[in-house]
Amino acid sequence: MSDRKRPVGPIVDPLPPGLVPDLRPLFGRWTRLEPVAAAQHGRDLYESFADSDPDGAVWTYMGYGPFADFATFEGWLAKQEPSRDPWFYAFIRRDTGKAVGMGAFMRLDKANGVIEIGHIWFSPALQRTREATEAIYLMMRHCFDDLGVRRLEWKCHSMNAPSRKAAERFGFTYEGIFRQHLIVKGRNRDTAWYAMLDTEWPAMAAKFQAWLRDENFDAQGRQKTPLGG
Repeated sequence: MSDRKRPVGPIVDPLPPGLVPDLRPLFGRWTRLEPVAAAQHGRDLYESFADSDPDGAVWTYMGYGPFADFATFEGWLAKQEPSRDPWFYAFIRRDTGKAVGMGAFMRLDKANGVIEIGHIWFSPALQRTREATEAIYLMMRHCFDDLGVRRLEWKCHSMNAPSRKAAERFGFTYEGIFRQHLIVKGRNRDTAWYAMLDTEWPAMAAKFQAWLRDENFDAQGRQKTPLGG
């Protein structure tokens, strides 16, 4: 049988040369992202959750934490600083200059133009804010516009309802569950997979930009129109 009768995928253009994250700072209007540095960001990050999250809820679905004290957290953070997959960033509110969360670019598959954003955690003060959404927008924009990836992935514990809801809000498409994917803190983790393609990004970027405009928020900083609404 001739191979010409068998369906195959389309030809892919050569991938851009600058696909590897270079830890450049990423700037938004209300948020900036800086490569994490224990000496610079450690105290702010620790204080962002130490008193406001006594039950350690921030770390429920993470592969690390909670942290008993600042020294323990700072030691963990110092080990992440030199990592080059994942590439860790601190989320900084521009109004206070304080680091209040983290995220990372990770699992780079350069040959296929794929990368993931993960290790995302928001302190209680950052959760459900304009700054939190902008931080994710900056990460996504960097992946598609600067690195030129074909596919951006978002993965989370299948029981992590807030993360799954966030993935859908940010425009990622649900692709299924990897059963018994990992063992995290001695427990089974089934992983929910989400992804966005480069062809889907321009429309979603326009939605982010419209949502982030001043006129979409009232005097108390509450949104008027939901993201994508």
